[in-house]
Amino acid sequence: MDGGPKKGLALIGFSLLCLKMVASAKTAPEIPTIDQAYSKISNSITVEWATVPGATSYLLTAKDGDTVIETTVANSPGTVSGLKAATLYQITVSSISAAGRSQASPPTQAKTVLAAPVLEVSSPSSDSILVQWEAVYMATGFSVSIMRANGLGRIWKENTTNTTLTFTSLDAGTLYTIKAYAWNANGTPGDDSTCNQRTSPRAPADIQVSFDSGALAASVSWAPTEGASNYTALARSDSSQLSCSTASSGCTISSLRCGTEYLISVSASNDAGSSRSASAGTLKTIACAPGRVTIQEDPPGHLSVSWSNVDLGDYYVAFVKSDDGLEVHCNTSLPRCDFPSECGFTYFISVFAYNKAGQSPLGDVFNYTTAPCCPSDINPVLVSSDRVEMVWSPVRGAELYETRAADGFNVVECNDTAPACTLSALECDTKYNITVYSFSEARGSNTSCASRFITTAPCSPEIQSISKDAFSAIHVHWRSRNQGATCTVTARGEEGLYRCSSSGQACALGGLPCGSLFSVTAVAETQAGRSLPSYSVPLETVPCCPAGLTVTQVTQSVVNVSWTVGTGALTYVTVLASHTGQSQCRTHQNHCLLGCVTCGVNYTVALKAISATGLTADCAYQRYASITCSGSTLGMGKSFFSWMTWKGTFLLHFRATMKSGSKLTLQFIRETNARVPASGLRGWICPGRERGAERETGVR
Repeated sequence: MDGGPKKGLALIGFSLLCLKMVASAKTAPEIPTIDQAYSKISNSITVEWATVPGATSYLLTAKDGDTVIETTVANSPGTVSGLKAATLYQITVSSISAAGRSQASPPTQAKTVLAAPVLEVSSPSSDSILVQWEAVYMATGFSVSIMRANGLGRIWKENTTNTTLTFTSLDAGTLYTIKAYAWNANGTPGDDSTCNQRTSPRAPADIQVSFDSGALAASVSWAPTEGASNYTALARSDSSQLSCSTASSGCTISSLRCGTEYLISVSASNDAGSSRSASAGTLKTIACAPGRVTIQEDPPGHLSVSWSNVDLGDYYVAFVKSDDGLEVHCNTSLPRCDFPSECGFTYFISVFAYNKAGQSPLGDVFNYTTAPCCPSDINPVLVSSDRVEMVWSPVRGAELYETRAADGFNVVECNDTAPACTLSALECDTKYNITVYSFSEARGSNTSCASRFITTAPCSPEIQSISKDAFSAIHVHWRSRNQGATCTVTARGEEGLYRCSSSGQACALGGLPCGSLFSVTAVAETQAGRSLPSYSVPLETVPCCPAGLTVTQVTQSVVNVSWTVGTGALTYVTVLASHTGQSQCRTHQNHCLLGCVTCGVNYTVALKAISATGLTADCAYQRYASITCSGSTLGMGKSFFSWMTWKGTFLLHFRATMKSGSKLTLQFIRETNARVPASGLRGWICPGRERGAERETGVR
């Protein structure tokens, strides 16, 4: 059991130490004691206190009425920011540890200093700086100092109760640092405010000016001046002001006006402002191009060019260049020049004014086109009743040709860009005075061109009638108002052309074939030319008679007449005539059956050929004797009937015999091979003829 009590005592001691440490860890730190509180900046107060053992940070509190601002700092001294200037605050400090935060220290009062003035600085001249500010709360005075920003030279310091102060006798174009603060009634200075300001530069010296007449620009140069960051060259006239700006020692003033006298000056500037303007004297630009240029051609072949005088113009030169490249000029102090000219040329005219500065700018280039030349070789290439086509060689300067034809009452015009013209809607057989005028848009028409006379071709005759005389000659009659014209009539058909001519009002066409169709026209002709054909008139000759005619006895009472086709005939009428009467047939065919022929009688056969329009040709007659009678004789009270009918191409002949009070007896006689008429089968009943006790009746 040796050592047992010692070990127990040691254990008890260790436990007590742990309990002490736990108790110590749960105890808040001590309350700090403020040594001092002061303000060097208007929005903060700095506090100093003695360090509290075990404290890990501190809570600074500034209170102004209901406003409380707190800041946690690590150690002393600490600063409370975000405060109001010139304001009294209650300041307390609390220490903070892991165990918690102590109570606040006894409060200490501290007042923030005055706010810094808000400066506005400018440089009204190259050797002065103006400092301005607004009033500061609780301030009774201000202190302002100035010195070069580079630290060289002296420091100027001024105290004032005003809110503005000017420092003079400064160096031009130099950067200065200005510092200002306010103090209160106790003389305590407030926050200071610092800013930099550069004085404006001096005016440039050694200014040189050169003028570019072609560009109408002035190049201005100068010696650099201290502190200038930019330069402005100014050209001022009575009516305008132009300038250029640069950071170097020269620039060009563009867009100067001609005929103007400018005053040239240069000023330097920086962020502080501009220097005064340094004058470089006057500059006279070139004269303006002469205006109100007028060009007249009076008389033709003479151009007169005139213009108005211009400011700063010493003399003038006028240039005239034709479109073929030839150029002439005149030099004069007067506002007028004269030049020779030719027709059909375009002249380009420009006028310049000159002075010591040089030649005026190019003004408007005027072009003057003289009247175009007149065509001289006008040739008519076609002359008709209502139209004349003309051509000529192109002439210089002509853009358009105007052709006019006048007959004393009416005028017909034709305009074309080509050297040719067709005058239409003219009167036939009329003498026209024709003139071709050349025309240009710039100068109009040349009215001095010569004219010539051209007579149009005769008028078309008007066919009045076509007649036929007893000798089968065709007479064509027309009406015409032409003077001394010969008229030719042409009949045109499938058989060819047939003509007749006359200087009168009619002519006869002979030898026209029968059965033909013709188109008849008339054309008049004079030395001026041929008229247009008249309106055509149709002419139809009578149909041709058939070349041959044949009569064939079919039965005792029927004959077949056939013929060849006649040219132009559409319908034929065949007539079989005798002293006992006549029988006729009308058909479109070239054959026909005729009935009621009496046997043993002499007949004449006539044929008419008729066209589609009704023209009729009476063809020659032919004599024909019918067959000898061969009919059977029947007794008294007997009669017979005979007829025919068709079967295919065969003609069947029948006879019927009937006795009084008895039946009718039918008898087939014969058949004949014959052509069937295209018009179909037709029948007739011939009147009975008493032959003693006989009566004969035919039926088909």
